[in-house]
Amino acid sequence: MGADLFISYAWTSKGHREWVRLLAAQLKALGFDVLIDADVDYGDDLNGFMRRVADCKHVLLVVDQNYVERADTMPDSGVGKESRWIAEVYEDRDPAWLSTLFVDNASCALPAWLGDRMPKGFDFNHSPGSQQQFPGAEQIEDLWRWVSGLPANRDSATPIATLRERATRLEQQDLRSDPSQWRSPDLVGETRFMYEDAPGKRFYWGLGASEFALAVSGRSYDSVYVYKDPIKAVGLIQVDDVDDADLERHLTPGRSVTPRTGQSVVLMNAHGRLAVVDILQVQREDTSGSQYAPPFVNFRWRVVETS
Repeated sequence: MGADLFISYAWTSKGHREWVRLLAAQLKALGFDVLIDADVDYGDDLNGFMRRVADCKHVLLVVDQNYVERADTMPDSGVGKESRWIAEVYEDRDPAWLSTLFVDNASCALPAWLGDRMPKGFDFNHSPGSQQQFPGAEQIEDLWRWVSGLPANRDSATPIATLRERATRLEQQDLRSDPSQWRSPDLVGETRFMYEDAPGKRFYWGLGASEFALAVSGRSYDSVYVYKDPIKAVGLIQVDDVDDADLERHLTPGRSVTPRTGQSVVLMNAHGRLAVVDILQVQREDTSGSQYAPPFVNFRWRVVETS
């Protein structure tokens, strides 16, 4: 399957080239697969280039005055070659396959090879004295509607701003469950753990032989279940002041312990190392109010250096 769009343009100036690359980047950000000159090294391989262009779902000519001049009078230039090759493919394509974008071309002049074909065009010219350096959202929307094969009439269209808002919402939701959000390399630290968002309701810290995972679930307004599932053993520290040398005796053979706010647990990982977790705050899930309150546990951890 070919790219969604190939963009043909002239290297009129550094500013023009950057403008086209920004345009391509904008379309890529919207999810389109876009090819420009940097993506196509055609050299002397006419057949290779033709295949790349022919496989594209659409071709866009960025037509400034220099593009027209090169296409018409400089057959050995990059634009001249591309124009000749695209013209050959165009004969066998649906008219909607190709379109033009006019910039710095107030008369909307076209290369001669297009003749009276008059493909659909997008006017990106700006008025003299305008500070506009990049097309606005409305023009970009016209362009992506063409690439997507949507009608120009927007009566039933979803505004691009709404689509961006939806995409942001989806990405934010994905980030909430991204494992990297629930991991720390530190041997000592503190965090607010929104455990319903984390894969397996687990938070990891440390590396290698010093890696630990806290697996929890809600229990009450001030307590949680802490499980041994991702490690080797857990235990509830039953005294207020315990020496690191005595931590091991608090480990239990059971699957879980139920610490309350202000209590601590000891964890042993698969390498036999120990860590202490202090439960600082517990928030139970609350769906009774006008705004949903997600469950979380604030905790502090440290890997025991002497273990």
